[in-house]
Amino acid sequence: MTQPIQKPRHKVAIIGGGHIAEQNHIPALQKLSHRTEIIAICSRDKSKARLLADKFAIPFAYDNTEELFSSSRPDIIINCTANNLHYPFTMQALENGCHVLCEKPPAMRALEAREMADTAEKYGKTLAYNFQRRQTQEYQLLQKCQQEGKLGEIYHVKANFLRRRGIPGWGNFTNREIQGGGALIDLGVHVLDLAMGLMNYEKPDRIVANTYNFLGKAGGKGLLGAWDPAKFEVEDACFAYLSFPGKASIMLSASFALNTQEAKNINLEVFGTQAGAVLHPFSLHTEFAGELADVHFPFLEDENIQLKNTIAFLDACDGQVSNICSAREGAVLQEIVENIYQSAGMFGQKM
Repeated sequence: MTQPIQKPRHKVAIIGGGHIAEQNHIPALQKLSHRTEIIAICSRDKSKARLLADKFAIPFAYDNTEELFSSSRPDIIINCTANNLHYPFTMQALENGCHVLCEKPPAMRALEAREMADTAEKYGKTLAYNFQRRQTQEYQLLQKCQQEGKLGEIYHVKANFLRRRGIPGWGNFTNREIQGGGALIDLGVHVLDLAMGLMNYEKPDRIVANTYNFLGKAGGKGLLGAWDPAKFEVEDACFAYLSFPGKASIMLSASFALNTQEAKNINLEVFGTQAGAVLHPFSLHTEFAGELADVHFPFLEDENIQLKNTIAFLDACDGQVSNICSAREGAVLQEIVENIYQSAGMFGQKM
C-alpha cells in the first residue's frame, strides 16, 4: 500500500521574545510539531531570547536578525515585535524568502501595509496577520448563516471592543511613537476585522470619527495596572462610523477607558434584512411562523483560537484554502485605521 508523502516540517523563527510569543505562538506551534519546528528566538536582549529558548527547548537565540537569517535560514517568521517594527522586520523576512505571520496591527501606516503586501506577492510568499478572533465558533457560525442567506442582506454592524478601565500599566501601549495609536490600533482592529469580513472587505467610501483621551490624561483607577497620565500619548477611546458604497455601515467603538457599566464588552451586533445576530453569546433574531423569534446556540464550546489561526496560516503557506487574514485584507484594514485617525484629527496633532 502506498504511504502518503510526508511534507518536510517548516522551520520557524520568532522575532520578539515577549508575552505574545511565550503565551500564544510558541505553545500553538509546539502543538503542531508534525508541521513545524521552532529553531530560533530573536530579541534585542540576547539573554532574554536565550531564557525563552531554553524554556521551550528551542536550539538557537539571537539578538540581531542578520545573524538569524544567515545562520538558521528559517522558512517562516512569526513577527511579535512592537507595532513600529512590524514593517521593517516583515519586509526583511520576505526579502529573505520567508513566509510571515505578523501580529496586529499590520503596520503604522497604510503605505507600509500596501508595500508589505506587494513584497509578499513579488516573492511568492504568504504574509498574514494574527487576527485570531476569526476562529471562534461563534464568528464562523455567523459567517455560515450569512453564506446560507439566513440574515438576508447585512446593512449595519455595531462592533465593540470596550474596556471600562483597561489602560495597560506595562509595555509601550501609551507611547504613540512605538504603538501608532491607542484603543483603536490595539483593540478596535480585532472587531473591525470581523465586521469587515461580513462586508467582504469592501472599502468604505466615507468615514467620520472622533478620538478622546480624557480618562487617560486624568489618571485614576486601573484594572490592568497603573499608568502614568503624564506619559499618556494615545487615545483612550475611539468612535467611528464607516459608510460603504451600497449604503451598508459599521459603527465601531473601542476604548481603553470609558465610563461604562461593564468592565469589558467585546461583541458584534449584526442587522440584516431577514434576521439580526449577536456574536457573544451567539443568537439570531428573526421571525418564525409569523411571530418574532430568538434562536440560541447553548452548546458552542470554547476552542483554542490561536491554535486554529496558526493552522490557518500554515495551510495558506502550503497553498491550501485558508481563512487567515491575508496581506491584502491587512492593507485595507490599515488604510481604514489611518483614515479613522485622519478623520479624528490625530495625524499631526499632539495628544
